Formats: sequence, structure tokens, C-alpha cells
Amino acid sequence: MIIRRSLLRQARLLHQGSPRLWSRSLATEVDTVEASVENSLKETHSIESLIQDHTTNPVPQINRRTHRTFDYKTDETVRRHLVIKHQNEVGGNFGGEVAPHYQPHQLITNPPSPSQITLELLLASQSHLGHSTSLWNPMNSRYIFGIRQGIHIISLDVTASHLRRACRIVSGVAERAGLILFVGSRPGQDRCVVNAARLAGGCHLFERWIPGSITNGNQILGGCQKKVVDENDNEVDGHEDHILDQPALKPDLVVCLNPLENWVMLHECGLNNIPTIGIIDTDADPTWVTYPIPANDDSLRCIQVIAGVLGKAGQEGQMRRMEKAKKGEVSYTPVELGADDEEDDDDDDEEDDHEELIDEIAAEAGVLIDKEDD
Repeated sequence: MIIRRSLLRQARLLHQGSPRLWSRSLATEVDTVEASVENSLKETHSIESLIQDHTTNPVPQINRRTHRTFDYKTDETVRRHLVIKHQNEVGGNFGGEVAPHYQPHQLITNPPSPSQITLELLLASQSHLGHSTSLWNPMNSRYIFGIRQGIHIISLDVTASHLRRACRIVSGVAERAGLILFVGSRPGQDRCVVNAARLAGGCHLFERWIPGSITNGNQILGGCQKKVVDENDNEVDGHEDHILDQPALKPDLVVCLNPLENWVMLHECGLNNIPTIGIIDTDADPTWVTYPIPANDDSLRCIQVIAGVLGKAGQEGQMRRMEKAKKGEVSYTPVELGADDEEDDDDDDEEDDHEELIDEIAAEAGVLIDKEDD
């Protein structure tokens, strides 16, 4: 009996003490978990504060007014987009593609070559339009095709043949290392004049011609800078003293895009036996220039076409000259610096050589033109 009572007493004690132990153990575990969570939250807050301090451009908050949602069915922009999309789907196959058309900058950046001269090109550039019949010059009767509504119409066949002849003259002078001067003093002609001179390796003038620049060149252009180059156009040093004694350079060929305003320059070229190429309209005198090109001098597009074609012709001549120079061939007579000759004899020889050179180039161009006409 004593043993049974002791066992029952112990069992009651164990039964009463177990919930307290379990509750105590669970309480300690919950406390540890809460402590760890608090520590992790503190660490995350500290990291966020550090990131916010080191961030130069914090992310802005979303503006609910600007980012509000809208109804796509009632929005005007969406409705127009859907209408245009529907029209493209329904009528996208209608119509045709635009063929290559006129782009003004192409005549300056990429002008046509002499082989691309066609009547269609000249007609599109309005080269055939002349002046009123009351303003015509009778010397231009051989270049006129007819009359329409009181305006003279220039023959494009004559314009094309004379332009091809001028291209051969420019190409021949450039091949023989001649100095070509392009002149165009009307508004809007500066870009095409500069580009043509750049292609042909010559000079340009798009302002007023200074009277006496050729007849009195030593006084007006005597202070201009000069240099000595070899057959490959490389500058040669050591001739500064001889350059100072040389007279002012004169052009071997002058291309004038508006002869009416530059008649003084053409007169000076005639006095010094310098050949000229000019665009002659129906109101101009074709005897002012050596090689006239009958065309419309009032059309800027016509001027750009003719200047670009002549510049391309000069570029072809320069390329042939450089190819000959690479082979050791020189197509011109070099100037001897420092030679003590008589001035009169030198001037006469230079004029004779200049006339022979121009006659030779003109003869070659004339033969080629006759062959084409036949």
C-alpha cells in the first residue's frame, strides 16, 4: 500500500509539472525568434539608409496624374492611329512608287559627268528658255529654235554640242596643268562655282571682278602667295627668292557663268589672248567669249548643271595628268626659275606657246565634234 501511494503521488506531480515545462520552453523559443527578426529589420533599415545616402539620383515617385489610365476606345490619338492603320491595310497596294526625281543638292554634291549630257537633262534644267523677242541679240539667231508666246526658245541640240565642246576644252587645259578660273557673281552661284573649281583644280570668283586684275595684275595681285610644285603637285621648297621675281599668274582659261555682268573681265581676257567659255542667253553677244554655250543664264538649275559638268570635265583631265605623272610623263613645259633671259623674248615666247596650246586643244575638240556630227 505504501509503495502504491508513493507511485500515485509521483504520477500526480509529473502530470501537474509537465505543462509548465513545455510552456517555459516554448516561451524561450518565441523570444529568440522575435529577437532575430528585430535584428534583421535593424540591419535592413541600416542598409537602406546607406543606399539612400549614396544614391545621387533617387528614384522619383510615380505621379498618378501623369500615369493615370485612360480609355483606349475614346482617346483621339489612338482613334486616328487605328484609322490610318486601317487605311494602309485597305489601300496600301494602290498608287505607285515615286521615280528618281529632282533633288537640288545633287547637282552640287554629285554633278553629272560630260558623258551624261542629254537633252532630257537640259530640258529639265530649263536651258531652252530665252528672253522676250524684244530683247534678243541678232547674233544669236543661229542658236534659236523658235518662238513661243513671245519668248525665244533655244535649240537644245546646239546647247548640247557646244557644252560637249567646252568640256573637251576644259579637260584638255586641265590635262596640260593649265590654270582654270571659274567666275559667277550672281546670287546663288557661289556654291556651284566653288565646287566646279574644286573638281577641276582651279580658282573661283563669286564676287565683283576688280578691273585691271589681268591687265595690271602685278600691282593688284602682286602680293598674292605663290608656290612651286612638281609634276605630282607636291610643293617644292627652296625657291622663295625666285618666286618673288615672278609676275602675277594669269589664268589659261576663264569660265564665265554670267557674261553680262563681267564684260570688263572678258575684255581684259581678250586683250591678253586668254580663251573664255561663257553661257550666252538670247540677249547677250556671243562674240564676247571664245567658246559660247547657248543656254538660259537666269535659271540657277541650268547654271548648276553646266558648272558641274565643266568641273567634272576638269577633274577627268586632272586624273589623266596624274596618271601620266606616275609613269614619268609630263604633258606641259615646266617653268625654269632663276634663268636670266630677256623679258621681251620671254613674253613673246610665252604668248606663242599659249596660243599654240589653245589652238591644239581647239583643233582636237573640233575634230571630235565633226566626227560626232557625221
